[in-house]
Amino acid sequence: MLSIIIPCLNEAAGIVATLEALQGLRGRGAEVILVDGDSSDDTAARARPWVDQSLSAPRGRAAQMNSGAAQAHGEVLLFLHADCRLPDAADALIIEGLQRTCKGWGRFDVRIAGRHPLLRAVEALMNARSRLTGIATGDQGMFVTRELFDAAGRFPEIALMEDIELSRRLKRYGQPLCLSHRITTSARRWERHGVVRTILLMWSLRLAYWLGADSDILALRYAAHKQ
Repeated sequence: MLSIIIPCLNEAAGIVATLEALQGLRGRGAEVILVDGDSSDDTAARARPWVDQSLSAPRGRAAQMNSGAAQAHGEVLLFLHADCRLPDAADALIIEGLQRTCKGWGRFDVRIAGRHPLLRAVEALMNARSRLTGIATGDQGMFVTRELFDAAGRFPEIALMEDIELSRRLKRYGQPLCLSHRITTSARRWERHGVVRTILLMWSLRLAYWLGADSDILALRYAAHKQ
């Protein structure tokens, strides 16, 4: 069984569309779990008819995803951002891929749903970097067996870069399954704050984290960028 865990915060405007796209997977036996981080809008209420479980957890993507994983019934966990759309037959791609390769975790290639020409370069670099380094990000729809997720210690409950850190831990057990099928992620953060500005910010934050910067400080920089 596949459990799809969606952390969210104030996603009322788009959450139903995200969940509608998952109903085919639910019909084939996948479990969908929404974990709300104390939204100030009616995200949870709108989502409730479309999910198998609607949970609340302390605000913070890592804490929310860990809470969802703790309540999930599936043998494979898929962590999906609220503004992402999975490729067709994502469930079969994941299960068959893990079984065929004997791997315990992986991710999809990403497509950014925007028209700015630089976004094509961004997504190409994201996919190439991930294949080269074996590091996955949340936008890529990370999936992992429950056994390996627990062995790796779950998501570290840090303010930012929880996906990067979990990837580091998972790599100790083996390289990821890199599926070429594409998950589609919203371009809203690039379009809202400027494509070039956002690219430079994300690269600088990741470099700083690799060099040992504290995630709390990096989170403050990221929050200031979004204002």
